[in-house]
Amino acid sequence: MKKKNMGAPIIMIAILIYLLIPLAVSIIYSLFEKWTRIVPEGFTLGNYVTLFTDQAFLACLGRTVVMCIIPIVLTVFTVLLALFVTTVYFPNLEKYVQIICMIPYTIQGVILSVSILSLYVASPTFLSNRVVMLFGAYCIIILPYIYQGIRNGMRAVNMPMLLEAAEMLGASKLYAFFKVIVPNILSAVIVSSLLAVGIIFGDYVLVRNLAGTSFQNMQIYLYQTMKSDSTKSSAVFVVIMMVTFVITAVVLFLKSREGRQHIQKRVKE
Repeated sequence: MKKKNMGAPIIMIAILIYLLIPLAVSIIYSLFEKWTRIVPEGFTLGNYVTLFTDQAFLACLGRTVVMCIIPIVLTVFTVLLALFVTTVYFPNLEKYVQIICMIPYTIQGVILSVSILSLYVASPTFLSNRVVMLFGAYCIIILPYIYQGIRNGMRAVNMPMLLEAAEMLGASKLYAFFKVIVPNILSAVIVSSLLAVGIIFGDYVLVRNLAGTSFQNMQIYLYQTMKSDSTKSSAVFVVIMMVTFVITAVVLFLKSREGRQHIQKRVKE
């Protein structure tokens, strides 16, 4: 039994080491001037100093974070309302909503960007704005992940039963949904949102085709840096990974703190 119990942790540790090797090598490479032999040469922090004193890099970093927040908020709100309506009023339409939300799985970034450009670039409305088109494209590509996470969360908490219980206490369906259901599926919303953050942070095709190099995100900056300095590009990659880790850690910390406060509140009651 002990041998069987030890097998799973060993496999998990081996997989973790395998996945972290590229990040570890990138960190080492970014901390040295060159690595042409077995041992890297010329330890330096100059790459990171250069990055964090470069206004263009800081602007790209802030721009990428904003590009993550707006599409995720819009998509989460839209999916929540769509699932509320289909679950409460039109349950027979849920399968069609699921099909629509799953369609972006089959759409490649190049096809999506070309389609959006051909449809909206000549529009006299605000939809012809390249940034608006980019945000719309991000809402589309993250839609399946957001939908699936929220849908699984709603099924796990038995949403119809909770709504009926809230209505018996005098709450309206919409009030009960946002005050009872949404807090109970917050973990599912957070997990799907973090997955969407990783997708948007790693995008190059959509921002390159829709906005061009005039609206740089981190991937555009990384691509341009790779042409001139390989060690600096490794530092950019490390910063991207660290920012993603920090965002994930902050969100999970806030969620865990909220959970502890909820448990303490219930204990006091």
